[in-house]
Amino acid sequence: MPSRRLVPYLRVSTVLQAEEGLGLEAQLAAIEARVAELGDELLLPPAVDAGLSGTLGLAERPGLAAALERAEAAGGGVVVYRLDRLARDLVLQEQLLADIWRRGLEVVSAAAGEDHYLTPATEDPSRALIRQVLGAVAQYERAVIRLRLAGGRQQKLAREGWAGGRPPYGRRAEGRRLVPDPAAEAALARARDLQPGRSLREVARLLEEAGIPAPGGGTRWHATTLRRLLRRLPQP
Repeated sequence: MPSRRLVPYLRVSTVLQAEEGLGLEAQLAAIEARVAELGDELLLPPAVDAGLSGTLGLAERPGLAAALERAEAAGGGVVVYRLDRLARDLVLQEQLLADIWRRGLEVVSAAAGEDHYLTPATEDPSRALIRQVLGAVAQYERAVIRLRLAGGRQQKLAREGWAGGRPPYGRRAEGRRLVPDPAAEAALARARDLQPGRSLREVARLLEEAGIPAPGGGTRWHATTLRRLLRRLPQP
């Protein structure tokens, strides 16, 4: 049997980066070992989606789109560390697999226990059933991880007053607590002063022209962001 030409696809999400053993390097090492065992050809470099959720579709994952393009050009397929690297949502998993198979490509998993079930339902319905059970388990695991992380953040928020991450606009981190940010407060006060008789788009333009720092850095203000921030301000 001729060897297949496989493009490695790696993914870590903002939620799953906390999990052990799922880093990009670990994924690639497992893929390399599995492909060598199968006698197939690995087409490096890997296609990567770093910091993207497994619930996002193909249009929102440039790494996966690139992997499929390269696989089509090579007439082969894609190889993943585990099926949940392709998707952490059962419906999305089956949609992506169906799309990949329609392109005439293969999907290979470095987890030998999963690889057996990566065939269309028309070939063996029982394999499709087991694969869908695996997908449902991955979806459940993701929900449990999110719930656990959210609970941890709430406990830290109650204990320290700040759960980490980027502070909300108008606040800055000082040690383990958030304190008012005078520059941001001044910017919002200026926006409120400019608002009477003007649209939010006009106010945003005036803030930009004045060089007032915007949320996220830079001086680019957006009307939708400005509306959200102004709603939080106490009324004079």
